[in-house]
Amino acid sequence: MFRGRFVHTLDSKGRVSVPTKFREILRAKYDDHLIVTNWDRCLLAYPSEEWKKIEKRLSMLPGFGSDERSCQRFFISGATECTIDPQGRILIPPSLREYAELDKEVVLVGMITGFEVWSKQRWDEEMKRLQANLEKIGNALNNALAKSGP
Repeated sequence: MFRGRFVHTLDSKGRVSVPTKFREILRAKYDDHLIVTNWDRCLLAYPSEEWKKIEKRLSMLPGFGSDERSCQRFFISGATECTIDPQGRILIPPSLREYAELDKEVVLVGMITGFEVWSKQRWDEEMKRLQANLEKIGNALNNALAKSGP
């Protein structure tokens, strides 16, 4: 499971080091191939095995509604395979860097089956927004956990 958050530096070629803890999970459970795509002001990165599960679920959606079609179009069209190099880095394509406004400092955030890649500035804004809505978010989390059982 991917958890925690790590601040790293994006180099001039668009490479970022995947945190050691995340690489250990990939080595133990998956391989060195990640699928990275755009979503909600950041990038999502999934091991290819987890990505296949997402694609399978998306392929079962009816696809006739414009909202579903637009969501698939945005999410799937941005998906790019990024292989971890021997130094533990991935090369993030220019189009994804531009979408997420990745500059020098980035934050990699564990999200259980994958992780997010944020610009440090956007992450700081997101944390302020989350803290301002903590009570609402906490209630939603409590309700979700109560539904899932022990």
